[in-house]
Amino acid sequence: MNTFQQYYTENIVPSMMEQMKIKSPMEVPRLKKITLNMGLGSAVNDKKILETAVNELTKITGQKAVLTYAKKSIANFKLREGMPIGCKVTLRKEKMYDFFEKLIKISLPRTRDFRGLNPNSFDGRGNYTLGVKEHIIFPEIDFDKIDKIKGLDITITTTAKTNKEAMELFKQFNFPFK
Repeated sequence: MNTFQQYYTENIVPSMMEQMKIKSPMEVPRLKKITLNMGLGSAVNDKKILETAVNELTKITGQKAVLTYAKKSIANFKLREGMPIGCKVTLRKEKMYDFFEKLIKISLPRTRDFRGLNPNSFDGRGNYTLGVKEHIIFPEIDFDKIDKIKGLDITITTTAKTNKEAMELFKQFNFPFK
């Protein structure tokens, strides 16, 4: 069991059970999955961008990235249905906790002018989404081999039923809110 997962079971679960007056530890909100998505509109013209994005996302997460394809054709963007336009990775269990720890302790503090994350980015069902403008904040990415700085979206899915429960879970993990 990884350290962040251990921290959750040993510290967060008992304290949240007490705070929220929950009887069973299975009712305590927990992380379900983390999804990283890199949308690359410029990949329509250059397939090499897509290859490097898949490799970089694989390096960041330690899990193979999957291509995402266009669902509709849009003539103005020279986009055909079925064309590859991005990549994504879904992390669960140990890899999810490893990535979450790395995100909180290493990557987010490396962001330029970082003052904390917006506490209003919850979706109403206890899931949190944040956008990262530069993928170079992750330690696995080598600055010298970067051809283009790419952004990505990170969605953290929890079992919390409300934003308030999820907010409490994130605070217990010392998530850097403003």
